[in-house]
Amino acid sequence: MEKSSVDEKIKIIKEVSEEIINEEELRNLFETKNPVAYDGFEPSGKIHIAQGLLRAITVNKLVSTGIRFKFWVADWFAMLNNKMGGDLEKIRDVGKYFIEVWKACGMDLENVEFIWASDFIKENPEYWETVMKLSRNTTVQRVLRCGQIMGRGDSISNPASQIMYPLMQAADIHHLGADIAQLGTDQRKVNMLARDIFPKLDLTPPVVVSHHMLMGLKETKTEKTGIEGAIDKKMSKSDPNSAIFMTDTKEEVEKKFKKAYCPEAQAENNPVLEYFKYIVFEKFDNITIDRPEKYGGNLDFSSYEDLEKSFIEKKVHPKDLKDACAKYINKSLESVREHFRKNEDAKELLEKINTKK
Repeated sequence: MEKSSVDEKIKIIKEVSEEIINEEELRNLFETKNPVAYDGFEPSGKIHIAQGLLRAITVNKLVSTGIRFKFWVADWFAMLNNKMGGDLEKIRDVGKYFIEVWKACGMDLENVEFIWASDFIKENPEYWETVMKLSRNTTVQRVLRCGQIMGRGDSISNPASQIMYPLMQAADIHHLGADIAQLGTDQRKVNMLARDIFPKLDLTPPVVVSHHMLMGLKETKTEKTGIEGAIDKKMSKSDPNSAIFMTDTKEEVEKKFKKAYCPEAQAENNPVLEYFKYIVFEKFDNITIDRPEKYGGNLDFSSYEDLEKSFIEKKVHPKDLKDACAKYINKSLESVREHFRKNEDAKELLEKINTKK
């Protein structure tokens, strides 16, 4: 493959990644094959825009480079993590609902495969041998440090599944034939665990491409992540007012943005600007900030950089920014709302999700 073509593909990967470990290995992959990338998700509750819109944008960019994408529908993992009360039937309904959302919001599914963990593991019993071999080549302390991937900190009161979960996730990478582990920065520790252990088993370690974690709408305390200097203020389902869900109504989205944290003239740690950067300008070439004539009238922008600059210079007021963001997020969600209004199977799934606890 020509060098310029590989350079262009790596440039696209960098658009969706916070960190690549490492770029030389990624380059070699593109020079020798169409790589396989994987991401996994626990089906739990309603899907928010970080999991929906942002993930669709990320996947579409990846497959545009020739990457084949495998989605690991981690239903057994959700059961281990006691999601949906550990009820596998409810978890599988949520997984189907997630897939319906991605279909409706424009994910390019031609080169995407969804693989259910419970089905795959039952059909491939050698998976457990890999888990055991991985367990023999690391320490309890090292595995426990991966607790963040389950949304848990280090604690002796955590369930024993906290030991199984990271080892199984590392085994996923091998058994799915994944060349690239393309997960969020919150999953970095387990991906690095796989990179450390795989050579001991004569397995090829994955290239780790860690994508950005979208902020919640509310001001939150920051926590250090595995990446030096980075912070974790990711969107969370546990606080509905901090997250925009893919099936929220137009009114719900507007209400949440009205209350959103958006400090005047400040770009850093500003979730509203972040949504413009990672979602709105990925979906719209040009955006308009609506303003009354007495405040100067409407403003048009064709790049995120120009919008950020104008906001820092106080040419755009936080209220106008929040209103505009709500407008474009609502436009982005309308195809999903329509799908769940008109498609009977999707409508039935959403009704089940809304009643599950």
